[in-house]
Amino acid sequence: MSQICYWLLRQQNQLLVSIDDNGVAMFPRARADEFGGLVDPILVGHYQGDPCYASEFTDLPAHIAGQLTPVRSLFSMAGPEVFALAGRATQLMDWKKNHRFCGHCSTPTQVKSTEFATECPACGLVCYPRISPAIMVLIRRGKNELLLGRSPHFKPGMFSALAGFVEAGESLEECARREVREEVGVEIGEMEYFQSQSWPFPNSLMIAFFAEYVSGEITPDPAEIEDAAWFSIDDLPTLPDRVSIARRLIDEAIARSRV
Repeated sequence: MSQICYWLLRQQNQLLVSIDDNGVAMFPRARADEFGGLVDPILVGHYQGDPCYASEFTDLPAHIAGQLTPVRSLFSMAGPEVFALAGRATQLMDWKKNHRFCGHCSTPTQVKSTEFATECPACGLVCYPRISPAIMVLIRRGKNELLLGRSPHFKPGMFSALAGFVEAGESLEECARREVREEVGVEIGEMEYFQSQSWPFPNSLMIAFFAEYVSGEITPDPAEIEDAAWFSIDDLPTLPDRVSIARRLIDEAIARSRV
């Protein structure tokens, strides 16, 4: 491969990032033969007109400068386009690593050349990258109150919208009502779709909704929610980072309340 490309190179769940003369973070840009030792790179997209390939690495040539950076940090360092590309790359590398053998007959699989899929040469089973749909619900009571919850793994003081994974056989709306009922014990009424976001930790697709409060007292499920409460939009707790759709959802609710 002689074409100059961008390279999303991963080691220990971090990506190699270069900082240019203007202080801008970007992925290394070079020909494949300048790296050496890369095994079956995956084409994950294009950036600024050039193809982007992803690969794991162990030893990097000394002339390739850069620093290992967590994927989440790339949003603030380089913006949403780079963050999305990095998320796609990590998910595809995980998929390729975790589907080396057929889940039905254990035969080594082959990566199809026409799509992102592995195929078993023995039984024909085709496996695509796993996507785990999850809903997020921001519950409003009146014009100025939001129901926010706190998971035990959040950083100190932070609250967010409620969220949970879609179960087999569920619609998004059914999932939203079940998760809200299970996590905080309240009932919601009308729902409004907001936005979706690919969330590569490890392979979620977040689908966010607004929902109107109907009834019930907040009763947090201790297995899921450390604390939950109604907050005035004028007196909110620490909120999620702007990298997440949760923050955009809350910011939109605040903006609408002030119209």
